[in-house]
Amino acid sequence: MGNAALKSIHIHPVKAFRGFSPREALVEPWGLAGDRRWTLVDDGGKVVTQREQPRLALAAAELAPGGGVRLSAPGRTPLTVPVPRPVDTVTVNIFGTKVEAVPAEEAADAWCSGFLGTSVRLVHMDAPATRRPVDPDYALPGETVSFADGYPLLVATTASLDALNSLIARGGHAQEGPLPMNRFRPNVVVAGTEAWAEDDWSRIAIGEVILRVAKPCGRCVVTTTDQETSERGREPLRTLARHRRSGSALVFGQNLVPLSSGTIRVGDPVRILE
Repeated sequence: MGNAALKSIHIHPVKAFRGFSPREALVEPWGLAGDRRWTLVDDGGKVVTQREQPRLALAAAELAPGGGVRLSAPGRTPLTVPVPRPVDTVTVNIFGTKVEAVPAEEAADAWCSGFLGTSVRLVHMDAPATRRPVDPDYALPGETVSFADGYPLLVATTASLDALNSLIARGGHAQEGPLPMNRFRPNVVVAGTEAWAEDDWSRIAIGEVILRVAKPCGRCVVTTTDQETSERGREPLRTLARHRRSGSALVFGQNLVPLSSGTIRVGDPVRILE
């Protein structure tokens, strides 16, 4: 394990949109700085993701000065959305949990609704330190998360992706593979490990930042969505169901919770502490 290193970093400013891959990022208690602080909601306040709208894979979001976001998508003029002032909040339903968020300007709603062809609103999490706790079954007191699915960070390893792609090919479904890492939308990708080594991690350090491994990441239909075309297939869920089942969940990657803050950089050594 002496050669394990951080291969890439991925930040998705708007949940379900395409993100970007900086060379370094600040790890905050609730995740990478700027990651998934924004999300779309429908008219009932329910979070909208690629599960319902695979077309979101074609929309991109980058960080703008001051914490805002710059949205871009095929056939639409890019739009920069400033951080809204927290004058009032709306209640957001994210996987059954109610969270308060601040609505963006109407121009953002119009831009996103026009792209999807259905009414949605863009909202911002103004105070991630207090708005949404991590699942108490897997959390320590006071741990919070942004609009990520459930945990501050997600780690995947290149060796496990290679192993999964080998299983897909061996199962006679090579036409759907090899799958790229972006199907799994991780925050940090680690190279230089054995395949599935992350299953045995409890605590790791990336550079000087220490992170707790909370639980394996259960995967959903988003992983079957081609992030370049938004088209859906059957992999990797078909192969994960045969080889990577944990209870009722099909797992790939591990959910992480930071135990310290700091900056991580591509190339940083990754140490397995326990």
